[in-house]
Formats: sequence, C-alpha cells, structure tokens
Amino acid sequence: MAINKSRGTKNMLNNIEGQTIPNVTFATRQNDEWKSVTTDEIFKGRTVAVFSLPGAFTPTCSSFQLPGFETQFSQFQEKGIDEIYCLSVNDSFVMNAWFDGQGIQNVRPLPDGNGEFTEGMGASVQKAKLGFGIRSWRYAIVVNDNVIENIFAEEGFGDNIDSDPYEISSPENVLANI
Repeated sequence: MAINKSRGTKNMLNNIEGQTIPNVTFATRQNDEWKSVTTDEIFKGRTVAVFSLPGAFTPTCSSFQLPGFETQFSQFQEKGIDEIYCLSVNDSFVMNAWFDGQGIQNVRPLPDGNGEFTEGMGASVQKAKLGFGIRSWRYAIVVNDNVIENIFAEEGFGDNIDSDPYEISSPENVLANI
C-alpha cells in the first residue's frame, strides 16, 4: 500500500514543492581528485530523485534505503527519473567508501559535508545525543530542472528529532507516488 506524501510535519520541507532547490556547490572526490559540482550541473534540464538520510554506514540507511533505491533504479527510470542521488551530511571520502562497500553502481553519492544543501532545504536536525552533530532529516525529493516537484518527508521533524522514522521516503513509497 502506498503511503501519501508527508504534509503533517511543521517545517520548511512541507511547503517546498514548486520551489527552486538551494544553490550549492558540493565538494566531491572523483578519480582521486577534488571536483566541485554545482546544483545546476546535477539538476538543470533533468529529472532527478534525491533521497537524504542521517548518515553513511548507519543501519537503516545501509540495510534498506540505499540498497532499495539501487535495486529499483530501472523502475525509477521507467517513471522518467534520469538519475538518483543519495545525500548525506558526510564528506566525500565517507560517501565514496560507503558506496564502494555496498557495491552501488546506479545511485550517485552527494556529499553535503558542510550541510549547506541540508540547511537550505530546512532539513537540518541536531543529533548530538548520538555523537553525530548536525545531520539531515530523512526525506526524498523529485526535482525537475531545478524545481522540486515532489517531497516525501518523514513525519515528526521538529517534534521528536531523536527518532529516525523510515517509511515515507522509502523507494517503494516514492515510486508509488510519482
């Protein structure tokens, strides 16, 4: 059964459909070299799905979310998605090692090491109790030519940031609702 898109939480994530994504430059490592990648390079003129999660190597992210988007990549393509990116407030070294360890071939890492995109999305959460510092709330978006078409934000943002729900941003729910 498909879960409807999140509309119940009180945060910026609820009111961003139709808005332009934050303009950010990501510091990435590609072929052992630093490469700056802008949001325009990723999103301009294309339809892209992005799922954001609290951290690389964490249990739900590693066991369900990342592999789920990877295995369902062709189904996303059938729905008009050109690329899928996984965003986390981690540096490029961590993201690349995680993707290599998981054998990811289709989903692309999007390291938001400074949390600039996350902050611009209004998705920053404090996870200091876990020793994580500032991380991203779990959500997924579909972006068409730099404009957010769909948002799938987990419930509870701002209400109970100690929780880590995983349902609305799952690949199965995103596919069923785009």
